[in-house]
Amino acid sequence: MQKLLAIILVLVLLPMIAMSALAEKTFQSGDYRYYILEDGKAEITKYNGKVKEIDIPSHVDGITVTAIGDRAFYNDWRLVSVTIPEGVTSIGKEAFFDCWYLTYIKIPDSVTSIGENAFFLCSHLISVELPAGITSIADKTFLSCARLTSVTIPDSVTSIGYRAFSNCTRLNALTLPDSVMSIGDDAFSYCEGLTSITIPEGVTSIGSSTFSNCVSLKSVTLPEGVTGIGDMAFFECGSLYALTIPSSVTSIGGDAFCGCSRLTSLTIPDSVTNIGGYAFYSCSDLISVTLPEGVTNIGEKAFDCCSEELVLTVAQDSYAEQYCKNNGLKYKYNVALD
Repeated sequence: MQKLLAIILVLVLLPMIAMSALAEKTFQSGDYRYYILEDGKAEITKYNGKVKEIDIPSHVDGITVTAIGDRAFYNDWRLVSVTIPEGVTSIGKEAFFDCWYLTYIKIPDSVTSIGENAFFLCSHLISVELPAGITSIADKTFLSCARLTSVTIPDSVTSIGYRAFSNCTRLNALTLPDSVMSIGDDAFSYCEGLTSITIPEGVTSIGSSTFSNCVSLKSVTLPEGVTGIGDMAFFECGSLYALTIPSSVTSIGGDAFCGCSRLTSLTIPDSVTNIGGYAFYSCSDLISVTLPEGVTNIGEKAFDCCSEELVLTVAQDSYAEQYCKNNGLKYKYNVALD
């Protein structure tokens, strides 16, 4: 019984001890609360001021500021303009989450990491220039920045995370540098102002819903080397008309191009063996598709609700021919019969 009580006592006291230790390293300097890091530098943990335009200090009480902590400016609707000083190397998770009226942010070249959700719901942010030192754009970094029109991504960035720019409905100026190797699911979904995109050569797959509901997207350049196009990757991209699927692609996911109503013709390369269900469903202007001889699976309703004039070009005695027969689709052979 005494052993059990001792264990309970330890469990109760440990958080209190930890909080006490944390409090000993937390200080207030003017409008800023800060924490002393192990290297003796300062991390801004909370802003308590009421000023709309701020220059975050490079020093607090004579201590160099190197970090903006998690949620440091969380839900501050007063902020309109923020300048982060040179010397800061990290911006924490949700640091500026829901700073609704923030229109300008100056991020110095010294910053090498920006946490998840850092600018989520900064709905008045117009443009962002990311520093050359960062290598990744974390999940949901700019999610629902509804007025964001342009982003400068440096050629140090290798990955773009899940929903990183999702619902940035006015984003229209975007160039992905050649350094980018991976793009997360939903990364640019609902970017309704985006009109064209070139995917860098190092990217090997287009994830699920990556560009879904980009209703103004007219052209996409996919590099050789992409092997998969994920589920709903270009779902409801109703303006998309220019598309070449590279010969490296082996799989096209379900609903991948569903609702791409301006597509009129498409050649699916010989490398593709799988086409998911509803992949081209409701592509209402689609009249010509060439299917590869080696395709071994086509999901349900992959070509339903397309143009009544749709004709699929297939190889004789192929899986694709049998699929057309089973689903009442018009088809022709891709070679002349003797």
